[in-house]
Amino acid sequence: MTGSDRPSALDPALAARLKRGVDGLLPAIAQQYDTGEVLMLGWMDDEALHRTLTTGRCTYWSRSRQEYWVKGDTSGHVQLVKSVALDCDADTVLVKVDQVGAACHTGDRTCFDADELPLGPQTGPQTGQEIAQ
Repeated sequence: MTGSDRPSALDPALAARLKRGVDGLLPAIAQQYDTGEVLMLGWMDDEALHRTLTTGRCTYWSRSRQEYWVKGDTSGHVQLVKSVALDCDADTVLVKVDQVGAACHTGDRTCFDADELPLGPQTGPQTGQEIAQ
């Protein structure tokens, strides 16, 4: 069953605007509401988005377990929803949250703070000169 095949109580007008992947899912970026810190990326189908909008807690669709999960139900590291927005193409959701505890399943604050990749020399767009980093 794909994400769009699962029943949902999401407002049909909103559902009609969404551009989902072939699996019926939208990427959902969780961001700390007051600092702008990017916490994690999860996946939502229509019902996960509906639950997120109506409960005030982030609900995601687990692609590996094929079930809904509410962030923090087992870990205690909840995401309290402050706002939800669609990007300009309606194919990505930005959920601004107040993160309680770690956002990453590894125990890190974010899913993006443990493996920063090195950058090579960069050139400016018009000068061709190397940019100081």
